Amino acid sequence: MADNVVEADRTTLSSFIMMQTKDPDLALLMTSMEIACKGIARAVRKAGIAGLFGMAGTKNATGDSVKKLDLLSNLLVINALKKSRVCAVLVSEEEPEPILMPESDAGRFCVAFDPLDGSSNIDCNVSTGTIFSIFEKTSPGPPKASDILRSGKDMVAAGYCMYGSATELVVTFRRGVERFILDPSLGEFIHIGSTMKIPKKGKKIYSCNEGNFTKWDKEIQEAVKNFKQDTDTSNNNNEKKKKKKKKKPYSLRYVGSMVSDVHRTMLYGGIFMYPADKKSKNGKLRILYEGFPMALLVEEAGGLATTGYFRGRIQRILDLTPVGIHERCPVILGCHRDVEPVLKRYENRIVSAERKSKL
Repeated sequence: MADNVVEADRTTLSSFIMMQTKDPDLALLMTSMEIACKGIARAVRKAGIAGLFGMAGTKNATGDSVKKLDLLSNLLVINALKKSRVCAVLVSEEEPEPILMPESDAGRFCVAFDPLDGSSNIDCNVSTGTIFSIFEKTSPGPPKASDILRSGKDMVAAGYCMYGSATELVVTFRRGVERFILDPSLGEFIHIGSTMKIPKKGKKIYSCNEGNFTKWDKEIQEAVKNFKQDTDTSNNNNEKKKKKKKKKPYSLRYVGSMVSDVHRTMLYGGIFMYPADKKSKNGKLRILYEGFPMALLVEEAGGLATTGYFRGRIQRILDLTPVGIHERCPVILGCHRDVEPVLKRYENRIVSAERKSKL
């Protein structure tokens, strides 16, 4: 039936960008990213047949073991963006240093990307994705690393492409969050409807790697315990007056691919957490190409994105300014209903510490 629908009124990604932003350079950049994502989607689907399962035998710039599909995905994105001639700086999870375009070929944009997020799941056929953030170069002269080492508030666009039962591109140009599905019969990403919003009272789902529970700080441990309980004691810190309220326990859903877990959180509601722990004191997710793009998407969809208590204070992810291209941060994001109680626990910690310091 899908092949019988009228195709004349379908809105493709390129035409949508031109209608919404009227920026031909941004449309060209996204067309190049679209081409790369189509290539990655094809490679993911043919990985077993083409002998692309397994490790490449190397480690990337951040110390993670690299899979064969990581390398191929990285090359696909880099080559597509270079050929667009609208980019000045490229940052990839798989590259130790930023890629600086020659000044004669440099364009307006700086792009950071994780070419294949969740690639550890490839061999068992679980959803993976490509994540990217886009900045506009504002400094004169040849491209340099500082052109992209900026606050998340400076992003002009961000998105991810998920390779699952369908290939879906989710993107924001700071005018809400839009969804596009790859139509194999047309070879085009087609806009599939209204602006994406996180449900205010969505499903009660928490998403985290609970295997790290003993390494988390007390506030995250207590938040997770409260999600699992059938009574709620999170809103009253006075032990004598604490009232227990009956509630339905939250369900745990954790894929281990950030794209999949955040995508579900944006569609269904709930909370996604990858907090700092005793081993990874700065968190594990990279700011430029994981924290920033997902935070912008979640906020544009009406949610919250925070680091929790990080470097001595509670911080909004988009307020960070990285000093290195592979710098990390903790990530807590989702709907207000579920993120705010976690922040409240950290606020109570700060108040308690201030009281003790005055004694």
